[in-house]
Amino acid sequence: MPTILRGSDNFDTGTDFYADSDALTLFNASGSAPVYACRAWVSFNGTNGTINASGNVSSVTDNGTGNFTANFTTAMPDANYAVGYAGFESGSTGARLFRADASKTASSLQCLIRTTGSSALRDCDEFTFSIFR
Repeated sequence: MPTILRGSDNFDTGTDFYADSDALTLFNASGSAPVYACRAWVSFNGTNGTINASGNVSSVTDNGTGNFTANFTTAMPDANYAVGYAGFESGSTGARLFRADASKTASSLQCLIRTTGSSALRDCDEFTFSIFR
């Protein structure tokens, strides 16, 4: 269990904080590798951009077939972040793999969605991504 520390300055305001050494316990991680938290994530309707659920994503704009821009509530420090993504489709007769090309800025991410092996932009039932930095 992490130790909650109270310093003299924090005691007056009643603000609790954790020691850096408690980070691994807080994230249920072990070992000596550093822990990097997800900075933004979203699940949205891949046909119209409606957000199903999100964290640090304020909106998703549908720019046209297979072309979406997600705007961050709080910007990243820069555009040097990693993006993990997945596209889903229900009722497909065969497995479809989606790939996305991304245009990254500190304040937004534009995804161009395609079926693997095709250059044509394409919508899907649901599209998700997460940002790590």
